[in-house]
Amino acid sequence: MAWPGGRKRAEASVFRMSYRVPALDRSAIPDGIRLKSSLRRADLMGRVKAYALIAPLLLFLLMSFLAPIGAVLSNSVDNGPLPDLMPETAAQLAAWDPAVSELPPDPVFAAFANELRANQASGDVGKIATRLNYDTPGMRALIVATARTIGRLDVPVSREALLAMDQRWGSGETWTALRRASGNITPDHYLSALDLRRSADGAIERQPPDLRLYRDVALRTLWISALVAGCCLLLGYPLAHLLASLPSRASNLLMILVLLPFWTSLLVRTVAWVVILQTQGLFNDLLIYLGLIDQRIQLIFNRFGVVVAMVHILLPYMVLSLYSVMKGISPNYVRASRSLGASPLVTFVRVYLPLSMPGVFAGVLLVYILALGFYVTPAIVGGPNDQMLSFFIADHVNNSLNWSLAAALGVVLLAAVLVLYFVYARLVRRTSG
Repeated sequence: MAWPGGRKRAEASVFRMSYRVPALDRSAIPDGIRLKSSLRRADLMGRVKAYALIAPLLLFLLMSFLAPIGAVLSNSVDNGPLPDLMPETAAQLAAWDPAVSELPPDPVFAAFANELRANQASGDVGKIATRLNYDTPGMRALIVATARTIGRLDVPVSREALLAMDQRWGSGETWTALRRASGNITPDHYLSALDLRRSADGAIERQPPDLRLYRDVALRTLWISALVAGCCLLLGYPLAHLLASLPSRASNLLMILVLLPFWTSLLVRTVAWVVILQTQGLFNDLLIYLGLIDQRIQLIFNRFGVVVAMVHILLPYMVLSLYSVMKGISPNYVRASRSLGASPLVTFVRVYLPLSMPGVFAGVLLVYILALGFYVTPAIVGGPNDQMLSFFIADHVNNSLNWSLAAALGVVLLAAVLVLYFVYARLVRRTSG
């Protein structure tokens, strides 16, 4: 017995099956298209895995390298707290043209006095005074004394009242200094790092002779770094050649001796040179014992001590850079040159030296860049005329608290490193070409 309506349901089922979309027949797809799709998918997954693996490293570089450099660049053009602490004064000073009138109009005096009173009450006047004193010595005392006097007054302060407090408020140079500090960004820190300044009319000029410091320090830093790199090259090239020529057992032993200084603190190695090179030290004793000198000589707290200590610290970097290249130079090139009648000197100059030049360039660049940033060793072993640029950067960060000038000096040092790297890249490209 058939169920009621069963015939209709069966016909409907057959109708749906007859109009159903056919399934995809993978066998009908050409093999080339399937292979390309699989390769594309596999390549995408490989890239995703690679980026996932290097993501922690990229994050570390961003936080420990790029972010500090960005902060340094930002601080090097930061104009200080005056635009935030005295916004009305800054706005009115920006509208004032010193070329039209020597002194700003009366509303500027009134706004300055009112905001100076507010900062005196909040305790922020010291920040303003310190920032202005960087460009104009004596401004800190003027700002602090004026703020104290205004803070004791309950009435608005006019132009005449400020002039009565100190005659320097009637000088255009004072208000020009305030106007320069009223912007959000400024190139003045870079000018100071290059021993330049702005005159009262806004022109760029050199600092007075007694205030010129950083250009000589920068040249001294470049010269000491070049001298250290040259000494490391002269000492490290024959040592690296010996390491690359000896059998593995002997070269491994010598390599351990080369790397041994890395296991000792830099501070300990520097202090050790103080003990060795001082007037009553071991080196002077040895020279007197050998009869080479009659009186003890000064070997420390001068340029000689700085170079010796820095060469001792940086020599392993030069040796490792040279050794990595020399180890890959086949001895057959030297044998072929000698078999063709070339002398040892000609073989070295025409064959071995050109093949080792990538190591020379890499070692000199590495040592030079590391020497540019040395701070501890010149500070301990050197004298007043042997301090490098990093010493003054640290001094502005820790003592004078002029972080903007310290950042500008750091950018100058970074620019020197980038120029060196550009020259190195050109030399390597020309040598390899």
